Amino acid sequence: MPTTHPEHRQFLAALSQAQRQALTAKSDRVGLTRLAQHWGVIALLFSLITLKVTYWPLLIWPLGVLLVFQFTLLHETVHYTPFATRHLNEFVAYCCGFILCIPPLWFRYFHLEHHRYTQIPGKDPELATPKPQTPRAYLLHISGLPLWWNALQLLFTHARGQLDAPYVPVAKHAALVREASLMLAGYLCLLLLALVLSSAILLYGWLLPLLLGQPLLRLYLMAEHTDCAHTNNMLANTRTTHTNAAVRWLAWNMPYHTEHHSYPAVPFFRLPQLHELLHQHLQVTAQGYRRCQLGFIKRLRRLHATA
Repeated sequence: MPTTHPEHRQFLAALSQAQRQALTAKSDRVGLTRLAQHWGVIALLFSLITLKVTYWPLLIWPLGVLLVFQFTLLHETVHYTPFATRHLNEFVAYCCGFILCIPPLWFRYFHLEHHRYTQIPGKDPELATPKPQTPRAYLLHISGLPLWWNALQLLFTHARGQLDAPYVPVAKHAALVREASLMLAGYLCLLLLALVLSSAILLYGWLLPLLLGQPLLRLYLMAEHTDCAHTNNMLANTRTTHTNAAVRWLAWNMPYHTEHHSYPAVPFFRLPQLHELLHQHLQVTAQGYRRCQLGFIKRLRRLHATA
């Protein structure tokens, strides 16, 4: 294979049939083992907070980080790649979506449109929300507050039947209305149950952790495409971030993001194999998330000073 940077399509075309089959092979066993790890730690921390063990408030933030990073699992399940069984992917997607206040069926259409038109202005729905261009906008973005407001707005507008996103098929509008209505009904039931029981566990074991954990997810997600080229070449419009094993575990190997965008059919546990084949062609990489954010902050400061 030539050492010059190929378009991602050229790279895929150069893969043999055997390589494609090996890279895209899914596994319920591997997926469920990984899911048991993630959800097991969440259950442990939730239980310790419920029991109010010594220094239990210190567990709220790590619980929140684990909860919000289920977004990377939700992201994978809409591709139907973490598990070989389709219904298992759908079940886990609905669990993650309910916890994170993201309707999974809607997110599937949103995210697939993002893959279809990655970094193409006017077509990539992720670009509809501008990236922060000032230090103040940066801080507001990483707080996660605009995200929660938009998430609630989305649920209520969908429940009212107001669906105008061009990437959502008209035939699926009724399903999206039903999805949003059921999620809102579920939240109302939980709220009423908490009030009847006079329990604050939903606050300390779910809502507050989500609020405190969201900034870390915002910082993580900014590394995926921010300051990348507006081109249809996945090797140039997406960033792979070199990081440690703990972050890769937490994010379901999504730091290999160029690899994922180049070949979305590859399940999370085979992305390291794809990275070995693709790494010499990566055009946008970062050595850790700290350096990545420092680069963004320096650019914002220069823009702010110029303005």
